[in-house]
Parts: sequence; C-alpha cells; structure tokens
Amino acid sequence: MTAVLLIEDVPSMQLVYESVLKSAGHEVAAASTAADGLRLFRTHRPGVVLVDLMLPDRDGLELIEEFIAADPFTHVIVITANGSINRAVEAMRAGAWEFLVKPFDEARLIDAVSGAVADHARASGRPLSPGGPMPDPSPPLPEPEKTGLIGTSPAMREVMHKIGSVSRSMATVFISGESGTGKELCAKALHDMSSRANGPFIALNCGAIPGDLLESEVFGHLKGSFTGALADKPGAAAAADGGTLFLDEICEMDLGLQTKLLRFLQTSTIQPVGSTKPRKVSVRILCATNRDPLAEVKAGRFREDLYYRLHVVPLHLPPLRERGRDVVEIARHALAEFSAEEGKSFTHLSPEVEDLFCALNWPGNVRQLLNVLRNVAVLHDGPEVTLPMLPMELHHEVEARAEAARAQPSAPSPTSTPSDASGNSLGPLLGLSMAEIERLVIEETIAHHGGSVPKAARSLQLSPSTIYRKRETWERD
Repeated sequence: MTAVLLIEDVPSMQLVYESVLKSAGHEVAAASTAADGLRLFRTHRPGVVLVDLMLPDRDGLELIEEFIAADPFTHVIVITANGSINRAVEAMRAGAWEFLVKPFDEARLIDAVSGAVADHARASGRPLSPGGPMPDPSPPLPEPEKTGLIGTSPAMREVMHKIGSVSRSMATVFISGESGTGKELCAKALHDMSSRANGPFIALNCGAIPGDLLESEVFGHLKGSFTGALADKPGAAAAADGGTLFLDEICEMDLGLQTKLLRFLQTSTIQPVGSTKPRKVSVRILCATNRDPLAEVKAGRFREDLYYRLHVVPLHLPPLRERGRDVVEIARHALAEFSAEEGKSFTHLSPEVEDLFCALNWPGNVRQLLNVLRNVAVLHDGPEVTLPMLPMELHHEVEARAEAARAQPSAPSPTSTPSDASGNSLGPLLGLSMAEIERLVIEETIAHHGGSVPKAARSLQLSPSTIYRKRETWERD
C-alpha cells in the first residue's frame, strides 16, 4: 500500500522529505519528474500527493489538475518557495488541500501529510490502496437545520456547494460580504463539515477588541507580562488547537499584529506575550470581512503578503436583496422560532408581507430581517403577520423608495442600442479591445439590474462566480 506520493526534482530535498515521512510511519513512493510522478500515481493511486510546483518537465498546476480530475479525493500538498505564494494560492483554488512554504521544519511537514492522510480516509470512505471502485466525488451540501444557512436561490446554492467542496481542505477560506449576511454561520458550517468538526470552533471579532489587547487575545499571555495580566491566558489560537480559528473583521487588525499572524500561518507556532518559548498548534484559519480586502491592501492598511496567504479560497456571501425568495424562507423559519420563544401563536406571513419583504432593500441583510421578526413576535400575536404589525421604519423605507422612483427620469429601453452621430450602433464600442467590451457589457448589465450580480449573471447566461472572479481581477488591475 502506498499512501503518499512525493514528487521533488532536487535529489537532496527528495531524500530528506522521504526520510522524514518514512520515520513518521508513512509509506512513500518518490519521483523526480512530472512524468514519473504521473506514472506512479496511475500505478499506486495514492491518497496524498506531495508535489513541488517547480518541476523540470511540466507545469505543477497542470499536474495537480490532472491528479484531481483522475481522483477528486486526492489530497494534494503543494511545496513552494516564499516568492511564489501566489502560485500556491492558484493551486489551492485548483483543488489542492494544503501548501507548505519553504523553509519549513520536519514537524510542519509531518503535520500536513498526517492530516491529509487521515482526512483522505475519512472523506473518501475507502483505504489508500490501488484498485476498487471510485466513490461519488460530489461533496454533500450542508444541512440548513444544522448550519443556520437557509435559502434555495441560485446564489445561495452556489455558496452551499462551495462550502461542501472546500470544507474537506485545510485551505484558508476568506469570507466576504456585507454586514449581517451570515459570515460566522458560513464559517461554522465549514468547520462542522470538516475533519476537525470534533475540535473547537473559536470565533474572534478583531474589530471589537482594542488594538493593544488583540495580540493577547489571539496568542495569549503569561501572568505578569503586562499591567493587568493577573493570570496566564491561552489565547484564541491555542484554544482552537485541533480545530478552527475564525477571525472576523480581519481587516481591522493592526499592521504590527498582521506580521505576527503571517509568521503564525507560516510556522504553525505561537508565542504568548511574555513567553520565551514558542508553542506548536494545529489550527485551520477562516477569516471574514465586510470591507473590500484588496482595496485595504492598496490603501496600505492590510499587508499584501498576508492577503495572498489568507485569500486562498474566496467565498462571497450575497446580500439578502440578491437572494430572491430566500427572504421569505428565512422569515418563515425565524417567525416559527421567535413565536415559540415568546409563547405566541404566529403560523405564517400574509401575502402582502411576503411581497413587501421581497421588494425591500434590506441594508442590514439577514440581521435586519431577524430584528423585524423579533419585534413582531414580541409586540403582537397571530396567527398571521400583517402589514400594520411591521415596524414603522419599514413603511418609511417603502415610501422613500416610491418617491425616489417617481423623481427618477425614465430610463431608455433596455432593448435600445446606443448609436453615435453617424447612426452606427457599434460606434461607442469601436476602438475598444475585446476585454474592454466584455467588462463594459458586464458592468452595464449589473447596473441595469440594480447592482444584482445574480440577475446580471442570468441575463448574460454566466455563473455569478464567474462575474465575481472577473470583477476581482479588474480591481487588481
């Protein structure tokens, strides 16, 4: 039985890695080229592949994609130099399980490979041996009752599928989205579906802790290390050992602490304030922000190297206004829960209330919706939620939107084609490159649909994730 395939073209490093892994009890097959590695992969079908991205005969990214296409349960661990982290990030997005940045120590190598071997056995449900039928590679969807993620809209189904896909990996997931969209629930779902589900899930809001206390909150401190340190404190990273650490509002973190977080990500060691000895921990990092992280990098408020180390698998949570009838599903679920808690008899929403909920903008997203339903359950009783029961501010918002619509000049027909003075309908597009035309069409379509990416995607017959990726690329450029 071959559990691990090692592909490393530098003989001395291949020998070192192989020796370390065998001493840790792993069965290892080694190759020096992509061609030999692919041949051994097809012969032994290992569950874990350790591959250097810089190979002499083939691009490492293409090789990784071929491994995962042949067996979606393959756990690929990428080895990369410090200056090529962006390549490692590409590999993670292509399906790699983890990456190691040189230089790394023996413990880091053993931890990564042992974790991948154990997770492969759990995820695939089969031993690491050649032969046998291939299991169903499609990841399970999270159960709404267990995660709190409710909704069947295309945008949320895409989120659910991504959670199911990346939960098996050790990859850092960077969750973005407006305030109140459920980023912590998303992080908890990723934890609950991972091999670390039995370990702790520790959430830390970086924006709610004063900057001078944040280091202690993350890495801990020893008694007497500073004024007010009356006892030893383990810190969030140590508390999450064996599980998941969720850093919410990561863009609020002080630049000095960002440097220490980067070192922690690279070495998997923490050093509490006042301690002289580092400590090894095994933690998966998830993070979230309601800001644009790339804009924060450009503004100098977020380290670029930390951004690329964290922004491995981006996961965007759509605002409630882009989720169609999900708002009704969430409202019904919340109404049942709050009605039971408050001892009320509500059973349903009136059709008028459902229509209103679908029409509202919901700037506070799901958090605002829950607040509205809690208000109704506390102040009224059912069985039906009617319009007069809703908070006054919702009615004010409806009136304000109606007034704004009446004041806005009528827009040209979406079917009309812009023309220049000569009558040439392509006039505005002449002189533009195809990439510029593509960007113009996508941005204009999004604007036409009131800023809704899912609606624009349906109109253009694209996946919403394709548009999000393109917009992220445009922002970088």
